[in-house]
Formats: sequence, structure tokens, C-alpha cells
Amino acid sequence: MKDKIYMFIIITLLWSCSDNYLDRYPLNQISNETFWNTENDLIIYNNTFYDYAKNSTMRLLQGNLGGVGIVGQYGLDGMTDNVIRDLSYAQYLAKIRAGQITPDDNPGPFGWNNNSFAFIRAINIGLANYDEADIIESTIDKYKAEARLFRAWGVADKVSLYGDFPWVEKELNIDSPELYSERTSRESVMNKVLEDLDFACENLPNDWGDGNAPGRLNRWAALLIKSRICLFEGTWRKYHGGSDPELWLQEAADASLELIENGPYELYSTGEPDHDYNAIFQMSDLTGVKEVLWWRRYEPGVVVNSWQWYLRLIHPTKSLVEDYLCEDGLPITLSPLYKGDSFYSNIFENRDPRLRQTILHPDDLEFYDYSNGNISKVPTLESNNEWASLTGYHPIKFVNVDQMVLMHQGYYPAIVLRFAEGLLNFAEAKAELGLITQSDLDESINLLRDRVGMPHMDLTDIPVDPRYVNDGISPLIAEIRRERRVELFSEGFRYDDLRRWKQGEKLNSKDYGIRWDEENRDRIDPEGKVNISYEIVQGTGSNYISPNKDNDLSNPIFEEKHYLWPIPVSARSENPALGQNPGW
Repeated sequence: MKDKIYMFIIITLLWSCSDNYLDRYPLNQISNETFWNTENDLIIYNNTFYDYAKNSTMRLLQGNLGGVGIVGQYGLDGMTDNVIRDLSYAQYLAKIRAGQITPDDNPGPFGWNNNSFAFIRAINIGLANYDEADIIESTIDKYKAEARLFRAWGVADKVSLYGDFPWVEKELNIDSPELYSERTSRESVMNKVLEDLDFACENLPNDWGDGNAPGRLNRWAALLIKSRICLFEGTWRKYHGGSDPELWLQEAADASLELIENGPYELYSTGEPDHDYNAIFQMSDLTGVKEVLWWRRYEPGVVVNSWQWYLRLIHPTKSLVEDYLCEDGLPITLSPLYKGDSFYSNIFENRDPRLRQTILHPDDLEFYDYSNGNISKVPTLESNNEWASLTGYHPIKFVNVDQMVLMHQGYYPAIVLRFAEGLLNFAEAKAELGLITQSDLDESINLLRDRVGMPHMDLTDIPVDPRYVNDGISPLIAEIRRERRVELFSEGFRYDDLRRWKQGEKLNSKDYGIRWDEENRDRIDPEGKVNISYEIVQGTGSNYISPNKDNDLSNPIFEEKHYLWPIPVSARSENPALGQNPGW
């Protein structure tokens, strides 16, 4: 039994690693007749999907990948206005942010690649063979549901980037005519994706009995994934054009409401609003944490990562920091409580506590033991210090003190699915449908606010932030989007959010750091040792740090064509029928 399982795993891994992934591998030691017998066979086969998905196939299942070129899911905000990437590593994120991608290359390791199609092929092989097992149908359906959930998730991720995408639901071989077919239309593909999602939500167990440590994806995880995918598709069709956006938004609302009202999950809270928001991101073991639906575990000496070391390469922006509300529930443009930014510490005063749990406050340096004593003050801007911040804002949300200096030795876990997203998906879907009630807000966004002691969002008193009055949306939707940006900072959502909202123009704004006028400079750098670029930001009359000021990646461009990525030249040379997306 061990021999046949080992052989099968090797064959599966070969599909994911070989350029000739469509070849049939000889099955002289294993065959369908000898493998597909027991539930354990189905378990072993489906286990490979979890590895496939993280190997540069799906962005939000990458976990905490190490290495110079791949930084994992928490680094994906480097494509957005949330953070500035250090250009020493993973420059492809900065190139995407700057709008400097071309059809000559494939933006990012998670784009159009052979691993993605090998992943789908492996799923289709499983779906064609599960029924051969001599077990009851309801058990077989669990593993079909798991496979179809992965297929839906993987294909929807590619549709979000490329639009029309080949839909394949059978095993293809080197002579299959489908290899040279046109892409399937977006709407046809997504209808198939929805069928897969529905099957998964109907047939996955609520609990696999594996302790969720992290265990397998269960029905509740499927509901959250469905709400995410349907929310993306519904808002994409609403703002970009497409049929039945309301259907998709209603599916998103229904799936997230089922999770909220009937699932066993809840927000992590100990009654400490100054620490509860980022507490789960400080942990090394998430077993039993009820806010986390699924996560990636790492073990010293087994599977490790370098995320805590790479964390120093992520530098939050002025744009992000200014989106946090004041503690009266008003934006900084309206609140009398806002202290301004002429003195660094003032930005934290009277603000949403999530700001201080996302960006390091000078008084919290010892509490977090940030950098293990490698810096003595915040902000640290010296370019010769590896813990220096390019913007002046040091990220603290993900810091795990015990692992901050571990390079290729870390075991910091990656949260892939958490309950908070379900709350946000529900509120946004109901608001986009025009059906949201105060009760809806109270069981979604206001739970997030309760955790950090912020005032409730009140439908009768929604603030009108002058910065967003020209976005073409209601003040309510603007505030829900703000809540999403704040709550999900650096969890990989911002890039897709801006694209689905058709708000790509926000990515045309240059990224800045802290205020760097004479008063602030004298406080932070009284001896004038810091050599850093800065410039006056239009409309403020003040200087702000301008990281990478003279670099050609510092002036971002987002055009209409950037809403969808180009089909790579390499793929179109193999199959000219794939065509190209508009503008490329």
C-alpha cells in the first residue's frame, strides 16, 4: 500500500513540476484499477491539491513562501497603494503597482502558468475516478466537493486576472483538440464555477473531525470562499458591465449570512480593544482560534518560511494611514479630534485602535520587542539599517517577536480564511444590492468595530468624506470599502478590490510616507544624518517622504487595460486562438 501511494504522489508532483505536464506518465506500477479503492486513497489523492495551490498557482493560498522572488500572500499589497515594496526583493510586485507589465512577460509567479493547468488537470482526473472507490456515495461526494472547491477557487482566481479563461472539466492529453481552442467566455466559466461552489457547499462536511489544525477545507470554508468569489463577480459585473450582477451579489450575501448565523466561528476577542485585532497575527499556533477557518501550518525542521524576516521589506503608505477613522467614527477630514501629522506620534492620537495595531507606535517598541533590539527608536529611517522604514511607518500587525530574525527557519503560520472577511463580504453585498439594514450592519461591520471599541456604523448618520465624493458611489458604500481596507490590510485583497470596484485610478496616485517638514525632521533626525528623498504633496503645502523618488517605478500608471492582465506571448505562440485582452 505504501509503495502505490508513494508512486502516485510522485506522479502527481511530476505533473506540477514538468513543462510536459500534459504527457501521460506510464502507470506500470499503479493503475486506476489498483488505486481507487478506499476512502484513504481519496484522502491521499486530494492531499496533493493543498500543495498544488500554494506552488505559485493561487495568490491567496500561497501561504508564507520564502525566497527572493516569492514573498507569499501577505506581501501582495505590494501591488497597491497600501504599501511600498523594497525594490531589493520581488520587484514584480512593484512593476505591477507601477503599471509596467507587458505581454512579453508573465506578471508574478501566480499568473498564466503551466502549474495552474496541471492543477486543474489533477482535479479533473480525480473527479473522473472517485466513483471507482468501493465506499458509499455520500463519502465519495465529500472528496468530489473538496476537489470542485479547489477547481472553482483556482479558476475564479484566473478569471479575475484574465477575464475569459479556458474551462476544462476532463483530463486533456497531448493530442486533445481543446488545447488549441479559444478561451471560454467569462460568463460561461463563472456559471461553471458557481456550480462547483454550490456542490462544495452542499457536500463538504461541517467538520472533518481533524481538529482544524489546520485540517481540511470544510463546508464553512466553502461558504466563505463562495462569498468572496461571488462578491468579486457581482461587483465586477455591476461596475464593468455584465449580466445579472444582482444574482452574484445575492449569492455572496446568502453564503456569508449562512456562515455568520450558523457557523461555529466568531471574532477573536478578550475584551482588550488595544490588542485583540492583531493578536491572532502574533501567534505561532492557531489551533482552536475560532476566528480562523483555515490556515497554513509550518514546523521547524519540516516546512519553514522567512516571512518575519521579509516583513521589513513592506512599508505602509500615507494613503493607508489617513484612511483610519478617528475614535468618534469620523474621517480625519471631518473630525475635530484629528491631531494632524506634523508630529509623528500625533497620527495615532484619537484614532481607530486598529491603526496602532497595524503601524508601530514609538511607545510600543518595547511591548512588541520590534526588531529584537536592532533599532532604538521609531521611526528609524537610516538607509544602512535593515530595520529602517522607507516611509517612516513600521508595520506591526504581523510581527511575531520570537521569529523576526529567522531566515529560512521561521514557522510563522499564514491565515488563509478568517471570519472577519465573511462579515465584510456580507455587508458589502447587501449594500451593493441596496438592501442593507441597520440589523445587517450590527451583525457584520459593527462586530468588527465592537472588538476595537469604535462607534457603530449608523445608517442614519453616515459621514460624507470629501475625499471620496467623486468616486461615484454612496457615502455608505464608501465607508464599507474603507472598513475593508483597514480590517484586511496586507492580507492580499486590496488589488482585487480596486479592480472590481473599477477604482484603478486610485493606483495612479504616487505613494508617500510620513510628513517631513522642518518641524518633524528636527524631532526625528535632529543631527541631520538621514539622507532621504521628499517632496511637497499637492494640496497639502507640506513635504512628505517620497521613497524611490528617482526610480522609474515611483510614478505609477494605471490604464483601462490594466483591469485585466495580458495573455503572455509564450501562451499565444503555443495557441494563437487564445487571443489577447483589450489594450494589449
